[in-house]
Amino acid sequence: MGIDLTDRVIAITGASSGIGAATAQACAAAGMRVALGARRRERLDALAGKLGDGARVLVETCDVDQDEDVARFIERTRSELGGLDAVFANAGFGHFGEVAATTDTEMRAIFETNFFGTMRVVRAAVPIMRAQGRGHVLICSSAVSEIGLPMYGPYCATKAAQDSIASAMRAELADEGVHVSSVHPVGTRTDLYDLTRDRSASKVPFNTPSPLPQTAEHVAKAIVRCLRKPKAEVWPHWPSRLGLAIVTAFPALNASSMRSLMRKRYKKAT
Repeated sequence: MGIDLTDRVIAITGASSGIGAATAQACAAAGMRVALGARRRERLDALAGKLGDGARVLVETCDVDQDEDVARFIERTRSELGGLDAVFANAGFGHFGEVAATTDTEMRAIFETNFFGTMRVVRAAVPIMRAQGRGHVLICSSAVSEIGLPMYGPYCATKAAQDSIASAMRAELADEGVHVSSVHPVGTRTDLYDLTRDRSASKVPFNTPSPLPQTAEHVAKAIVRCLRKPKAEVWPHWPSRLGLAIVTAFPALNASSMRSLMRKRYKKAT
């Protein structure tokens, strides 16, 4: 039957748009109480208006780069919504450019948000879940956690780092009733792509060839299924998982594929 999500509480970072917003809507539709955290308060307020009253939805301005913001967001979720059953560490941004041309400032910035932002959520949420003897940590990694996609190397590195800590925590928390799941979407047409384009001095091609891109709503449905029946990894597009398993098993094939991708798709953007 799976877990009944009615009145379960989830806190979502990066909830103002894209996969975060879609997941909030899907969780609310499943009967959950939802805490929305992001930097853009006006978007959170607009989303909250669609989800329900204050007893079921909490809005908190939250920059995951800031320790105090994340700690406050998680504590308000616990105290005002009546617990903390799940967290979805989803906030992040992309970067387009050659690894060798990426400055230390740019590299540190993307790790600060994508990786250390996730760690802040983990450090705030896990003690609560341990104390209550149950919980579910979900981390939005990516399909590119398995490969080094040309021109997206720093972004891939942060996604691989998220995947690694999720794997380690899965074992560390298994006997304490806390599930840990990593989420691995392929490309989605969301604000993440728009922000990556805006940050880059080059023309940024969409990094997922047709017909692979999926909607944020499709990913959100897969996340809700995982909340009902926890599993280690969520792959909303299973053929991608199969393809990545093949190129991981054959490094020469992976290297050849990445070179071809660079030559055919990204050379014009550099």
